This record gives sequence, C-alpha cells and structure tokens, in this order.
Amino acid sequence: MPALVYHQTSAASVRSSLPSNPEKPSKTPFLPSKSLFNFKPLNPTASTLTSIKPLRSTVSPSDLTPVDSSFIATSISSLTSKKSLKSLLQSGETLYGLFLLSFSPTLAEIAGLSGYDFVVVDMEHGPGGITEALHCLRVLAATETPAIIRLPDCCPVWAKKALDLGPQGIMFPMIDSPKMAKKAVSYCRFPPAGVRGSAHTVVRASKYGIDEGYLSNYEDELLIMCQVESEEGVENAKQIAAVDGVDCIQMGPLDLSASMGYLWDPGHKKVTTMMRAAEKAVLGSNPGNGCGAYLAGFAMPHDDPTDLKSRGYNMVSGAVDVGLFRRAAMEDVKNFKSSFTEGSDDDDGDSKEDEKYWSE
Repeated sequence: MPALVYHQTSAASVRSSLPSNPEKPSKTPFLPSKSLFNFKPLNPTASTLTSIKPLRSTVSPSDLTPVDSSFIATSISSLTSKKSLKSLLQSGETLYGLFLLSFSPTLAEIAGLSGYDFVVVDMEHGPGGITEALHCLRVLAATETPAIIRLPDCCPVWAKKALDLGPQGIMFPMIDSPKMAKKAVSYCRFPPAGVRGSAHTVVRASKYGIDEGYLSNYEDELLIMCQVESEEGVENAKQIAAVDGVDCIQMGPLDLSASMGYLWDPGHKKVTTMMRAAEKAVLGSNPGNGCGAYLAGFAMPHDDPTDLKSRGYNMVSGAVDVGLFRRAAMEDVKNFKSSFTEGSDDDDGDSKEDEKYWSE
C-alpha cells in the first residue's frame, strides 16, 4: 500500500488559493494546490532497510532464554523461608487460628497482622468463591500467615480450583468414611497417584511456574484436613485418621450435634461424649510416623480454646471474624445506649447466656 507523505505548507500559501472575494463565491470549485498533499509510494530500497535499526532489549540475557536455575532456587527460598503448617505441627506446636467467613481482605490482613498461626478461608459457609478467596490468600501471604481453604463440598472440581490458588491447607467437609477420605486425598494428587487436573506451569500454587520444585514438594507441604461431623464419621474416626495422605482430622461440633438431634444444644452430654470418643480415636493415632492424623477443633462457649489445648488438640480455632465483629459492634452500641440510662442494673455483658454459637 502506498505510504502517505505530507509536505508542510505555510498558511499564507493556503490562503492564496482561496477566492479573493468571499461575498461572491467563484463558480470554480476549490481545488487545493498539488503542493498541499502529495501522495508518493514508498519503494523500500536497501538503503531504506539498512537505516532501520532493530530495538535492543535492556534485559540480558533475552527473555526467551531459560532463567538461571540458581536464581530460581534463591528466589523461591526467600519466598518460602517461613515454616509450613505441617512442619510446625511436626515440631509439636499447638497452633491457634481464625475462621474467615466474611471474605474481607481487610479483616484477613488484620487477622494475619494480629498473629494468628493460620486463617481458614471458609468457602463452605462464607459468601465468597474462588476469586474472593484469592484476594484473601494474597493479603495473608503478605503477612506471612498460612491459609487453609475449606471447600463447600468434597468434589474434585472444587479441590482443583482451590489447590491451584496455593493454600497451605485444604479442608474437606462431611467425611464419614475411609472411602470418602481416600477420594479426598486423590483430589489433591496428580496422576497416577490421584485425579487432580494439572496446570502447574501457570497457576499460583507453583508461583506461576517459577517454582520448579513444586511437583517434587507439594505433597510434603500441603496439609490435607478431613472434617468428622456426624455419628457415622465419629464411628469411623480411627480408620479415617489412618488413611494415607490424611494429615489432620477437624472436628465439627455443630453438625455433629445436629446429626444427633441436638441442633440447639451442642453442649449436650450425649454430644460431648461422642466428641470425646472421636478425639480419643484420633489422638491414639501416630501422625509423626505417617500412620495417623493431627487433631483440630472449634472452640465453643461450653468448650473454650484452653480446654481444647488441654485435651491434646494440635490446632485450635478460637473464633470467626464475623462473630468477633458482631460481639464488638453489639457491645459498642450497648455501652453507648446504657450510658444514658440512669441507675441501670444491666450486667457487664460477661454472661455466656447471651453468647451465640457461630457457624461451622
């Protein structure tokens, strides 16, 4: 296609081509001077081509060449220098965490900065999905706080999408049998060990393909948690904990109480008796030798975090973000309004009777 070459022309030369008497337009149509626009085809010649110099990259070596593996190792080491959840559990520490139900990155960041050992991003009962979970994982990573994703269902699709985000742990709800536990583990393993779909060269879990050691290390670093929260699950707790690949059993007191007919009374003696049986079964396993599981649980008004720790729980979740904010907000309003009531006999708000159970 011919190139357009525009020759600059002065304003005076343009005016000179216009009719001299604007009140009496000329019958001759205005034709611009040939000097205004001169169309010339550009025929590339050798001299033209040699005058064009290729752009030079400021990066050396070229972006197309493989990155030095020693550079990758150094970079990844700096990003993963903090101990993982599994290594902390193996060292015998009792970890204290929070459930994030709101999917608020701000509250996730506050939780991380406050010093929680882990934060569970709750996709089972929270309103967020994969995209919202990703935002929370990023702010938790900035505070060096391990993130666990609780799935809405035990299925390979949810597991695949959650694992590609790169959490340190994944929690499967409603695991009632060893068979279900084996399926959950298979959703976390690439073939031939499992059925997890592979996009490890581009997803966040492998640092978008920068972590060349991801495939070699992901099984050792990922904490797989199975929730026992039904009578059937309690009866099979020992066998579930013994499934190869299951690292931790998370007790679910609210769903357990509901399955037993005590939805409104999770502190009922029959429910607590069932809980103790499951705890004993899991604590009797030997996670250190790879043939057992650690024990994790929720604190309740009738069973506070220190009680769980004293009974041998390895991971304790003491609160949920929505519950913390609810209590703080209600207390703030109460304090303000009670300040205008003279001679109020209201209690100090410490009674457990007013506390509400928070959702699992």
